This record gives sequence, structure tokens and C-alpha cells, in this order.
Amino acid sequence: MSYETVRVWSWLLRVYHWALVVSITALAITGWYVNAPWTGTTLEGVASMPVLAMRNVHFAAGYLFTGALLIRIYLFLFGNRFEKLGDLLPVTGRNLRNLFSTALYYLYLSPTKEERMGHNVLAGMSYLLTMLVAVFQLISGFFLLYPESSFWQGLGGAIFSSQQQGRFVHHILMWYFLFFALIHVYLVIWNEIKAPEGLISSIFSGRKFKENEN
Repeated sequence: MSYETVRVWSWLLRVYHWALVVSITALAITGWYVNAPWTGTTLEGVASMPVLAMRNVHFAAGYLFTGALLIRIYLFLFGNRFEKLGDLLPVTGRNLRNLFSTALYYLYLSPTKEERMGHNVLAGMSYLLTMLVAVFQLISGFFLLYPESSFWQGLGGAIFSSQQQGRFVHHILMWYFLFFALIHVYLVIWNEIKAPEGLISSIFSGRKFKENEN
């Protein structure tokens, strides 16, 4: 059995992926700390402001998160054929077949699934949902960050009504990203074991392995 390599992910998609990983990790840690600090205001006998420092890291990570989101939106429209929005939506016969075969495979109701070099449609739909959640997380974050901005207060106020509700939604949506990350890592490892396409290495190299039909 022989394989050929196929260029699947552009360098820009890989930048998006790792920017999202770094930003979500930093946002979760610093967000938890700001909400419930676990250190005092003096570190090693020197007066300090750890909450302020964590807030600043949180804000910087928020901008990185925003940049990653904008990159993915760009790739939905102008990426390669594996990255575009049309390859993820269950609106064609091909995509519908892939959606159902993948769902049955993941539920152990089918021994095989329709292979696809890019995202399968089930994964694609979960990523689209995550992007939608990311938009609301971004809006709630800037709503809290810029109380003096008429734009963010107008938009955030229309969606969340008050800063208190915006903060609550911001906290709840963080849990979505943490659960998504856990499920994502599990499925990536599971697929890496089940299929020899090089799923994990592809997010570094941009290439997957495809079995030669000859």
C-alpha cells in the first residue's frame, strides 16, 4: 500500500488554528484569574498588581482571538477548496452523504465513512457553530472592555441588555470553548488512530496522506 501527499491546509489556516489555540488558552486562564484571583496583591514581598497584569494579558489575547476569527472568515470566502464555506455546508448531495456517513461512523453504526481530504461536513458544521459562538464572545468582550464606546455599548446593549448580563454570557461561552477543545482533541486523536491520513501532522505541515488507488 502506497500513499501520496496532498496539500490541504494553507499556511494562513495553520496560523489561524494556532492563534486560536494560544488565545483561547490565555483567555481561559486569565479570565478565571480576573474573576477569582488566587494570589494576593503582594508577590515575593514586592507590591504588585497581578489582577491588572492578568487583565492586560486577557485584553491582548482577546485581540489575538479577534484576529484569528477574521482570518477564518477570510478563508471561508477566499481560501482553497478545502477551506471554503461551500465545502462545509450540507447543501449538496455530496456533502449530505458525507454528513450522514460520518455521523454513523462516529456512532459506531457503520464500519466505514466517506473519506474526504478536508474537513468532514459534521466537523465543518461544528466549526461554523464555534465561529458563531466566537462572534458573540467577541461582542460581549468588547462590550465589557469599552464602556465609553457608543458603538460597542449600542451593539452590546441591544444583544445583552446590561453589562451584568454581558459578563454572565461571556463567562458561560467560555465553557463552550473549553468543552469544544476537549471534544476536538479527543476526536483528532481518535481519527489519527483510526485513519492513516496524518491528521495531526497536517496542522503543522499542511499536508495529508492519500492512499493511491493503483
